[in-house]
Amino acid sequence: MRRIASISEGNQMIRSATIDPEARENRFQQLKAEIHEKLISGIDMAVSRSVKEDRLREELRRGAEQLSRMHSDLLSQAERQRLIDELVDETMGLGPLEPLMRDPSVSDILVNGPDCVYVERGGVLEPTPIKFRDNDHLVDIVRKIAGRVGRRIDESSPMVDARLLDGSRLNAVIPPLALDGALVSIRRFSTKPITAKSLIETNSATPMMLEFLAACVQARMNILISGGTGSGKTTLLNLLSAYIPKEERIATIEDAAELRLQQPHVARMETRTSNLEGRGQVTSRDLLCNALRMRPDRIIMGECRGAEAFDMLQAMNTGHDGGMSTIHSNDAREAIHRLEMLVSMAATDLPMWFIHRQIASAIHIIVHVTRMPGGERKIVQISEVTGVNGETVNMHDLFIYRQTGVDEEGRTQGRFEAKGIIPQCLDRLGRAGKKFTPASFRETITAEEKLNGMRRSR
Repeated sequence: MRRIASISEGNQMIRSATIDPEARENRFQQLKAEIHEKLISGIDMAVSRSVKEDRLREELRRGAEQLSRMHSDLLSQAERQRLIDELVDETMGLGPLEPLMRDPSVSDILVNGPDCVYVERGGVLEPTPIKFRDNDHLVDIVRKIAGRVGRRIDESSPMVDARLLDGSRLNAVIPPLALDGALVSIRRFSTKPITAKSLIETNSATPMMLEFLAACVQARMNILISGGTGSGKTTLLNLLSAYIPKEERIATIEDAAELRLQQPHVARMETRTSNLEGRGQVTSRDLLCNALRMRPDRIIMGECRGAEAFDMLQAMNTGHDGGMSTIHSNDAREAIHRLEMLVSMAATDLPMWFIHRQIASAIHIIVHVTRMPGGERKIVQISEVTGVNGETVNMHDLFIYRQTGVDEEGRTQGRFEAKGIIPQCLDRLGRAGKKFTPASFRETITAEEKLNGMRRSR
C-alpha cells in the first residue's frame, strides 16, 4: 500500500507540474522509477537470461502496459507510450541507450558520464541529447548490460570488456577508476556484410586493389591488416575472408568475436579473462596452440597484440599458410616494427636477425587502412614483403592513396596510385589461376576518373 501511495503522490506531482516542463519531467522520472521497481520485482533474473530477447521484451511490454494503465487518466497518450518504452528499455538493461542500439546508422556509442553521450555515424562523431538521471543510474545500466552476458562490474572489479548478445562489443569503466562518472564504449557491427562493391562506391579502394587482394587470399598468401583504432581493420578482414574457398576449414581466434564468416566450416574461438580469484584465463596464445591440433586449413587471428604474434609466425612458417590477422600501427612499415616488438617480448632470447627472417618468410602482404579526417575509411597502402637485407625487412608499396586536400564539406580529396612495381608474388598468383599483367600495376587511377567511369557504366 505504501508503494501504491508513493506512486499516487508521484501522479499528483505530475498533474501539478503541467505548467513547468522541467518539474513535470522530474515527476515523470520519479513515477517511472516507482513503476520500474514494481515491474522488476516479479522477474527472476536467472530465468530471464535463458529466455530469448524478443520473448522477454514482449513479456516486459505486456507488464509495463498493465502497470501504466493504472495511471492512464493522469498521463497523455504520448507520455504513456514513452513510459512503456522506457520501462522496457530500463528493464532490458540498455535504458536510454536502447534507441541507439536499434539505430542501424550508429556504429559506436560513447558515454562519458551521465550527461555526455556521443555516437559515430558514417565515421563522424556527434553528440546526442540522451542523458541518464545521474551516475548511479548509469552505473546500474552498465551492471545490467554486463549481467545479461554473465559478467560482473563493481568497485572491486571496476572494468569490464564483453561481447553482447547481438555481437556488439562493450567496454566499461566505473568509479573509482572513472573520475567523472562511468565510461562506456559500445562498438556495434552491421548485420549486413560489407562488399567489394560498397568499398568501391564509397571510394575506399579501387577495383584493381580489391581484385589483387582477393587473388592473394585465394593463392593462400599470408596477409596482415594494419591501422589505427576504428580504421576498419576488422571490416576489411571480414571482406577478405569471404574469398576463402568454402571447402576449407577455418579456425578463428578473437578477444571479442567480431568476425562474421559465411563459410560453412568455421571453428570460432574466443578468449576468456580470469575470474575474480585470478583463475580461468584463456589467452589468444592458448587458443592458437590448440587450433593447430584442430586440422585447420587456415587460421585467422582477430588481432595480434601480444605473445601470440610469435606463435602466429611459427604457424605461418610451418605449413599453415593463407593466414590473416590485424595489428595496430600507423603505416605498413610500422606494422613490421610493431610485430618485431611483440615477438621479441614473447621470446626474449631470440636474436633480432632471426625475428626479421621469421617475419619476412611468414608475412607476404601488408594492407594499411586509415580513417580519414572526414570520417571516410580507405585502404591507403598495399605493400609486399620481399625478404631481408641485413637488419631490415624489405618491402615495397604496390598501391597507395595520396591525399591532396579536403573539399568544402570536409571530405578527403586524393587519388589511388599503382606504384609501377611488379609484385614478386605474380608467379604464385599465376599458379593459383589468378592472372595479372604487368600493366595492371603501372596504372594510376584518380578518384575522379574512377567515379566518371562508374557513371559511364551506369
